[in-house]
Amino acid sequence: MLGILLGLPLAPVRGLTALARVLRTQAERELYDPVNVRRRLEELEASAAAGEISGPELAEAQERILEPLMGQTGPGEAQERS
Repeated sequence: MLGILLGLPLAPVRGLTALARVLRTQAERELYDPVNVRRRLEELEASAAAGEISGPELAEAQERILEPLMGQTGPGEAQERS
């Protein structure tokens, strides 16, 4: 009972930490989700076809999208290293 009472002041910190973990996991899922990656690449291709962005801008944007997938860890693996 005493442990519970002494732990109460830390409850908001524990809750915030748990929320941060959930947000990080969700962000990693979205970053590495093949459907999202493909959609973003297709949107870039459409922008290039419409003349909204130039070839070098397209290449740079594609690199930024694919960079996390190249030689990086997938979802969940980053948490194990942390």
